[in-house]
Amino acid sequence: MSAWLLPDHIADVLPSEARRIEELRRELLDTARAYGYELVIPPLIEHLDSLLTGTGEALNLQTFKLVDQLSGRSLGVRADTTPQVARIDAHLLGRQAVTRLCYCGPVLHTRPERPHATREPLQFGAEIYGHAGREADLEVLSLALDCLSAAQVGDVTVDLADARIVRALLAGVMVDPQVLSAVHDALAAKDASEIARLTDDFPAASREGLLKLVTLYGGAEVLDEAEIALQRFPAVRDVLSNLKWLASRLEGVNVSFDLSDARGYDYYTGVRFAVYARSAGDALLRGGRYDGVGAVFGHKLDRERPAVGFSLDVKQLVRAASERPLRAAICAPWSDAPELMAAVRALRQQGETVVCVLPGQGEIDEFDCDRELMLSAGQWQVQPIGKD
Repeated sequence: MSAWLLPDHIADVLPSEARRIEELRRELLDTARAYGYELVIPPLIEHLDSLLTGTGEALNLQTFKLVDQLSGRSLGVRADTTPQVARIDAHLLGRQAVTRLCYCGPVLHTRPERPHATREPLQFGAEIYGHAGREADLEVLSLALDCLSAAQVGDVTVDLADARIVRALLAGVMVDPQVLSAVHDALAAKDASEIARLTDDFPAASREGLLKLVTLYGGAEVLDEAEIALQRFPAVRDVLSNLKWLASRLEGVNVSFDLSDARGYDYYTGVRFAVYARSAGDALLRGGRYDGVGAVFGHKLDRERPAVGFSLDVKQLVRAASERPLRAAICAPWSDAPELMAAVRALRQQGETVVCVLPGQGEIDEFDCDRELMLSAGQWQVQPIGKD
């Protein structure tokens, strides 16, 4: 095997894509900062028991494990940054007030999440801790949409759901965890025949509600249909009202609903959303409410903190984003003449990109050299390319 070959679904990022990723990363962080989010940088590896505390089996299977040569303890390479940020909020910051945090860094997966996906996403996310109201849900969703707007992905569709709907239908139903997991999988797949088989001994109201749920996806009319079909579950009414409120405040985007979307049922506790664009097949970002996520870390304060947030893969987002123009630059001849070196230094200090053309250098690929530094009337001056 050639020494230069990389593992499956792991790839180098070459200059053109790296430039676009870095520009987008900066724009995403600036967008989050404009909303008042503070940047945190959790470590890439942690003790395994800390990294997987409170997470589901899916994250455990996605996590690379290794042994710390210093302590002999098991370590994990993070597969998701959200649990780490929850630990920071719960154990390190310990604030009682609302806390807004954002992050951007690599995560590593044992398997790709979808066909052709990288196993080393660059995960960006933003989260609010300490506010249980729908106002926080709306802020996080608004920030998510502004991030996609900054990436220039074109028209997007927001798909809304709420984990509390399925929980209301299953409240009081005694069921084996394996059967429960299978029911959620069947709901996500909209497999009515499988739901009918799995719920054969469920109470009639729960069984009928779950079967109806797989048909409740589409536009705003879905919420009206759900209000009638699920009227025997009073808790659902408030959830549907909240979804209507949230959708009514999203301007300039298409909104759809998928009330049977049960992915991550053991993680999300309330509203959940995914955002799609025509330029990408899979969702560009996912998020929602996961109250109490930091409670497992413990603290002298009450850490049953409400939380809502979202995350995305910057590498995936770059492929869906509009092409960015090359950065404008100034070409300069190479010389160790003090006057030329001083002129180049002054331009760089002003924020200009100056590329010194080395002897024998060919074309410059990653910069748009639209100007050149030329000697004119005894002084080094910047002129448009091609001007005599």
